[in-house]
Amino acid sequence: MAKQRPKPKAHTKIAAQQDRATPRGTESPSPSTSVPRSSSPAAPPRRSTYFEAVALYERGLEALQRHDYQTAAGLLESVLRTYPEEKELHERVRLYLNICQRNVAPREASPQTVEERLYASTLAINGGRYDEAISHLRLVRDEDPDNDHALYTLAVAHAQRGEHAEAIAHLERAIALNPENRVLARRDPDLEPLREDEAFRMALEAGSTSSRGVDRRRPIRTKSAR
Repeated sequence: MAKQRPKPKAHTKIAAQQDRATPRGTESPSPSTSVPRSSSPAAPPRRSTYFEAVALYERGLEALQRHDYQTAAGLLESVLRTYPEEKELHERVRLYLNICQRNVAPREASPQTVEERLYASTLAINGGRYDEAISHLRLVRDEDPDNDHALYTLAVAHAQRGEHAEAIAHLERAIALNPENRVLARRDPDLEPLREDEAFRMALEAGSTSSRGVDRRRPIRTKSAR
């Protein structure tokens, strides 16, 4: 009696079916490759104008390195004007443009005459630059020793620096040359640091017997005395 052949197991039959369904030379996808991987979005392409703007910007930097500030400023301004859409470049352009503009700005000529130095000293005192004011005023004093205007202002500058002896010496000389300076000094807030000094009070109370017949020019009015 012939023996019966054993029936194939279910999983063997399924595997055989899969083998027939898969063409030779290919592999069935694995779970790790069946789901596509997510990728980061690609950066947007640069505009052609960007490269043109960068080329112009670099020409401006080259001129700046040569200290040709006028040319550099013109090139950098062209970047802002011609390529307004290149915002990310504008911040750097403005940085170097400020450097150019500071260097091409006309420098103020140093004062040469007595009047110019007196005016410059007024601006310096109003700006709190007392060293600068004293430098101008000393030149005026050297050129015109009897200029009570300059002497009074020297008193103000030294008072603001806390130099009482120098301030009072100049004030006494200014009052001797022009008694009107005494009246002004009594109410001048710029001389407030001297109020508690006995020598200052004596200078204001003294007579004007040493006054000389000179031009009665009133001292400049600083910002706090106006």
